[in-house]
Amino acid sequence: MASYSAWASRWRVPASYPVVLGYLYFAEPELRSIVLGVLVAVPGLALRAAAAGYLYKHQQLATQGPYAFTRNPLYLGSTIMAVGFCLVGASWSGALLVAAYLCLFYPAVIRLEAEELRARYGPAYDDYARRVPLFFPRYSAHAEQVATSGAKFSWEQYLRNREYQAGWGVLAGLGVLVLKLLWMRYLLMR
Repeated sequence: MASYSAWASRWRVPASYPVVLGYLYFAEPELRSIVLGVLVAVPGLALRAAAAGYLYKHQQLATQGPYAFTRNPLYLGSTIMAVGFCLVGASWSGALLVAAYLCLFYPAVIRLEAEELRARYGPAYDDYARRVPLFFPRYSAHAEQVATSGAKFSWEQYLRNREYQAGWGVLAGLGVLVLKLLWMRYLLMR
């Protein structure tokens, strides 16, 4: 399983390009689907932004902010954004393509990253993993206390992690889908 996780980690980004192209090909956005999808995607983007402000890669174990509720708020935020984009695209074929990509890559990459964190932080990570779920967030009084104590969200860290690129990506994707909607309407009017 470790070799599959390593493969998935290596090919996750390159494999996303044909998935995006396939999704765009199948997408049939409508004004209503765009609005609905944006309403779902924006909270995912906000979750990623919040997590990035607490993430000090390879310096300390992130346990504050969103990390108090899920060990993988970045992947959870990306999944929520993907669901939003599936709604924007209004295409079962496009949604199945995106879902297949997420199911093929995310569990393996999440598992690999958990192993790397365990190797780096040892018992501190094991304790954290016992208290905080891997993916689906769980609320508890302890999690709320951890989320709001100690470390504060850092805009500097958000920028250092280049999370703003996700926002630009969402805007670019929506722009392409709006252009596709306009193009489809233009073709229907001819």
